[in-house]
Amino acid sequence: MEKDGINTQDVLSMRGAGYYSERTAGARNVINDAGAMVVAAIDDLPNSDTLRIADYGAADGGTSQQMWNMVIGSRRDAGDKRQVEMVYTDLASNDFSTLFRMMQGMQGDHKHAYQNNFENVFVHGCGTGFHKQLMTSASLHLGFSATAMHYVSAKPMEIPNHVHAACADAVSKLAFAKQAALDWQNILLARAAELVPGGRFICLNFGIDDEGRYLGNTGGKHMFEHFHKIWKALYSKNNITKDEYERATFVQYYRTMEEFCAPFADPNSEVSRAGLVLKSSSSKLTKCPYKAAFLNAGGKMSSMEYAQSLIPTMRSWSETVFKTALKGRDSSEINNIVDSFYQSYAEEVADCPEGHAMDYVHIILDIEKSIA
Repeated sequence: MEKDGINTQDVLSMRGAGYYSERTAGARNVINDAGAMVVAAIDDLPNSDTLRIADYGAADGGTSQQMWNMVIGSRRDAGDKRQVEMVYTDLASNDFSTLFRMMQGMQGDHKHAYQNNFENVFVHGCGTGFHKQLMTSASLHLGFSATAMHYVSAKPMEIPNHVHAACADAVSKLAFAKQAALDWQNILLARAAELVPGGRFICLNFGIDDEGRYLGNTGGKHMFEHFHKIWKALYSKNNITKDEYERATFVQYYRTMEEFCAPFADPNSEVSRAGLVLKSSSSKLTKCPYKAAFLNAGGKMSSMEYAQSLIPTMRSWSETVFKTALKGRDSSEINNIVDSFYQSYAEEVADCPEGHAMDYVHIILDIEKSIA
């Protein structure tokens, strides 16, 4: 699970300094839409003196900030004056400095800086991946995660002829599927340990819906096929080596609904025996907001302007894969190659924007830790 002594997740991170959340409107929209579900879950929690919440894989915190501001505001409006502890988790490479600045209204949209808007709200960070137990046992009331748990804990192999498991050969896909199944079990067992009896875990994960759709593959141009085509062209032109071509493997796996629900379907599984119960499951397609803005502009936005809005949202979470593949080169050389990669994609979109978008496909799960 390690290569050259380094776990592959040690080098993963979303782009920092607020870049990720500023350019990821789609993820924010999905989270905001889940706000009512989160409020309802909190209403169902057993009585407690305090309310402890965890946001797993939160990046810089900007995509979920508006939702948490709404959720805490609704509790205060309902007369709930309990102390609230928010624990944000992500990898050690995450930009926690920006996260804390956002929560205190020092960066981003200060209207949603709930740490300033409400009393008795305490924000903390945890720089460890969500595949492990992160909090003391039976101490968490509500866990939440959005657009994060498609990352596997380690890269099982380099995909030789593509960049993503969703498009990989059978051998590579099976290796990632096995890793993802083990990781999903470990994720759930860790949450089972952390949750109080009656606690809830709500997650909105990238996945494959019943129509076979997934992020960037919803009927138009296939985003990951374009990633691979452009990266392979760099290899064909000898701009990158064969090893660098193969090392550009996303440490991701998109689970199907069946794969997500499998641990709950078996009453004798470790997850079921740990007390977790699946209350509901559903899939959701969220249209790309950047494509919507382009269409709604009615010709007032050029195709290049559209490309310049779409490519940064792709780059905010994907560039680390390509930069990591080039590790060992001079940093300026890495930046030049990666810049040219995304510039090539932008030129394709500008030349023919039809079909280019980044629609989201999420599998939404509401999970409860049984009281018995």
